[in-house]
Amino acid sequence: MNLKGILSIATYPGLYRHVAQAKNGLIVESIADGKRTMAYATSRISALEDISIYTNDGDTKLSDVYRSIFNVLEGKPTPFAPKKAKDEELKELFTKALPNWDTDRVYVSDIKRAFSWYNILVAKGLVDGNDDEAEKKEAEKTAAEADNKDAAEDASQAGIKPRKRSRKKAEDTPAEVAPKA
Repeated sequence: MNLKGILSIATYPGLYRHVAQAKNGLIVESIADGKRTMAYATSRISALEDISIYTNDGDTKLSDVYRSIFNVLEGKPTPFAPKKAKDEELKELFTKALPNWDTDRVYVSDIKRAFSWYNILVAKGLVDGNDDEAEKKEAEKTAAEADNKDAAEDASQAGIKPRKRSRKKAEDTPAEVAPKA
């Protein structure tokens, strides 16, 4: 699951995808309906990939929390409307997904927001149970193999060994100074 480029904007409902940079803000697209709008530089914009949940052991990334919720709910959205659900019901499901969450620093409003975002992402198929680390390692391995193969092909076709380039520094060559007359 990759939350890169997905944003939450204060005073704007729902989640947005970053489309482009504008002169005085960002151009964003709603994940729910695909409409584009402007998010100004004065808006409080949060990237979901940067958000984490407090736990007793430290912090847990939101993507890991969503992966856990996805596995607990078997890929389905929450069985209740997060904004209208009872606090006990929210805490119970959140405890199943993240048993060591910090009950002192994570508020019910945070849990409601997390479940609301989860429902939006599940509806659009952006949440899955796959591990991000395994996906990243596989992608890096594939990219490294392709780079090595391309470099080897280029070198063999040219028949030339690559050479190191160096740059002479100004301090290495003494500047000639003409005596004043």
